[in-house]
Amino acid sequence: MPTDPFVSSDPQVAPRNEPTLAPGVTLPPSRSWRTDRPGDLAAGVQPRGDLFGSPGPNVGYALGLVHRASATFRLAPGEHREDAEAVVAALAMKRAASFGRGPVAADVERAAALLGYRGGADDDTAARRADAVAGAHHDYGRCRHVADQVDLETLRRP
Repeated sequence: MPTDPFVSSDPQVAPRNEPTLAPGVTLPPSRSWRTDRPGDLAAGVQPRGDLFGSPGPNVGYALGLVHRASATFRLAPGEHREDAEAVVAALAMKRAASFGRGPVAADVERAAALLGYRGGADDDTAARRADAVAGAHHDYGRCRHVADQVDLETLRRP
């Protein structure tokens, strides 16, 4: 196996796991840890409320998944694809985070179907949806508002 020139292949000079302290010197035991820093979550509970979002692992991957799937979205007249992508991505992120995993294509499909972007929405519903998501691509508050209106139990259904 090739090694870098600065890494010795002699096992006698391998890194040791014990500390390299002077004889007679010991490390003190570590101090206790408390959640007293500004960014620490008290009791490990994620806060809930308006504009908090749904933190989860790698939720940004939903943006790429939605962008690929958006070519088949059925938009209302005057509805912008970017606004639809923003709210579908927010819902897909929320769904994935509720399961404690990163987003997958099924999250995007579920979000798009719930919002009627896969068809099945009548003209009146599509027009109201277009009004609700108008500007969501540039307005985080509007995007979060739409995502927060969808019940988590409904979103988690297969």
